[in-house]
Amino acid sequence: MSDQVNYPEKFLDIYKVDGCVNIDTEPFFESAECYPNFQEDLVNFKNLLIELVKNNESKTFYKFGDGDYWFLKKVPSGSASPGRRALSKSYEDINHQLFIDGSKKCDYYTCEIYTHNRQFFREVIPNQEIHFPAEYGYALISNKWILKEFAGKIGLIGADAKINLIKNLMESSQYQDYLGIEKFEDYIVLPQLFACDDIEATERMVGEQLEKSSSKIFLMGMGHVKSGLIHRLKKYTDAVFLDVGSAIDALAGIIDVGRPYFGDWTNYQINDPKLYEHLDYLGYHRKGKHILLERI
Repeated sequence: MSDQVNYPEKFLDIYKVDGCVNIDTEPFFESAECYPNFQEDLVNFKNLLIELVKNNESKTFYKFGDGDYWFLKKVPSGSASPGRRALSKSYEDINHQLFIDGSKKCDYYTCEIYTHNRQFFREVIPNQEIHFPAEYGYALISNKWILKEFAGKIGLIGADAKINLIKNLMESSQYQDYLGIEKFEDYIVLPQLFACDDIEATERMVGEQLEKSSSKIFLMGMGHVKSGLIHRLKKYTDAVFLDVGSAIDALAGIIDVGRPYFGDWTNYQINDPKLYEHLDYLGYHRKGKHILLERI
């Protein structure tokens, strides 16, 4: 068990989600005008997912964040910097237009309610609607609603090192109990680093795995390659593809509890340093509740 975080919840009741604690410090959660339909649209979002999975409709959800803005604008900032995470090459050495075009071809878009992120979205993905707050994806994993609602139908898509870590964690009955599910149906991997270097190769890698999959809904966290990849996934299997971004890190036990709706999350980890040697952490500072599991 590591440092406990005990921050008060400052945000308004309209932004609260049952089973979650939000310690994000963004002031937008303190303004009712920021997203007055938050509760109503949360119900609509849940009902939409239920309906899509029930009817086996294949739809794609793209989660937009500020890092996606920098990547689509070719600004070398943070994860969008060449050599950092998304690509090892310069933007001029890849077909960047494929990512710009692909980002506009998904069925649904989610974006954090922060005003600047929504402005960023409208600048780089014009003529597309923001359908729902991205916070819904975080919250409904944090409170386990998605996991329990679609138990037996869920697959994961993400960086190989993190997906492998989740796969190992799911061997523990204690972790299964914490998530409220016995297993994920499919574990689809892509390169942790530089997946944008060759979008065609990354698609082949993911597509070959999807063709053998059985899941009806995939939870995804794939970094900036998603802009060129998400809209292509429906070719390989009929499923709902829900981009939940850093929520995949929560399932891997390495989430920053300061991220929206993960304030009370318990990061389960395995007592095996080798599993963590090559992980690409995303702002994780070992705060919050932790449980260390012995390797089975």
